[in-house]
Amino acid sequence: MSAPSRIARRFAALRSEGRSAFIPFVEAYDPDRETSLALLRALPAAGADLIEVGMPFSDPMADGPIIQAAGQRALKAGATLSGVLDLIGEFRREDAETPIILMGYLNPIMSFGIERFCRRAAEAGVDGLIVVDLPPEEQDMLLPAARATGLDFIRLVAPTTSEARLPTVLEGSSGFVYYIAITGITGTRSASREELGRAIPRLRRATSLPIAVGFGVKTPEQAAEVAGLADGAVVASALIDLMAGTLDQGRPTADTLPRVIAAAHALAEAVHAVRRSPAA
Repeated sequence: MSAPSRIARRFAALRSEGRSAFIPFVEAYDPDRETSLALLRALPAAGADLIEVGMPFSDPMADGPIIQAAGQRALKAGATLSGVLDLIGEFRREDAETPIILMGYLNPIMSFGIERFCRRAAEAGVDGLIVVDLPPEEQDMLLPAARATGLDFIRLVAPTTSEARLPTVLEGSSGFVYYIAITGITGTRSASREELGRAIPRLRRATSLPIAVGFGVKTPEQAAEVAGLADGAVVASALIDLMAGTLDQGRPTADTLPRVIAAAHALAEAVHAVRRSPAA
């Protein structure tokens, strides 16, 4: 048997401590390469347990206006898929422990070459992939190459996913399950505690993988609520929106990194303050 992945090891360590994971999202190259790399390097010290990195794409159909704008800034700054992988490689030279998950769309990966992409991603130090628009019925396009290179293949589960379809959606998944807390695009509304209280137990009956919740987690209070129910809280649009507010004509200012890092720290503290039974 192969050794547990970096993602599996991190969730196992958190579980033994009775804690949930804080998982911030960063759009690679937003607002430029240097700033996104500096943010990546600073997030673990701010409390990030895992980090999701967006691969900029010109047609991000699942993303709301905040992350769409981040992708446009990144593309304007020169982001390419090869450049994103190089960015992760540079981060990895200073951080050998924090799991990195790439999140994006199938078209750029196909254009790059699926086997070449998975090989390069693994070499760069990527740990897992979330491909938003790859349906389970077509996962054999990517899953064998991901498995062959040791990349976890993380599936998205929506509130509308039926009991009958859950096994199909979860088949072949590893690392963790990403539960989309709301229907629709990112950064719009937030799920209620009652909604999550119904959804998370249903997922736990279907999988032994850790469950992280994203799409609509914006405040430390909401992140803490998620941490009490799930194994991880993903925060994306709130941090990206905060960053956008510090920019001057799309360029970083002296406030950009300090304000985003401070917000990440507050979110991490809220998540980590929630203690859970190691058996939960």
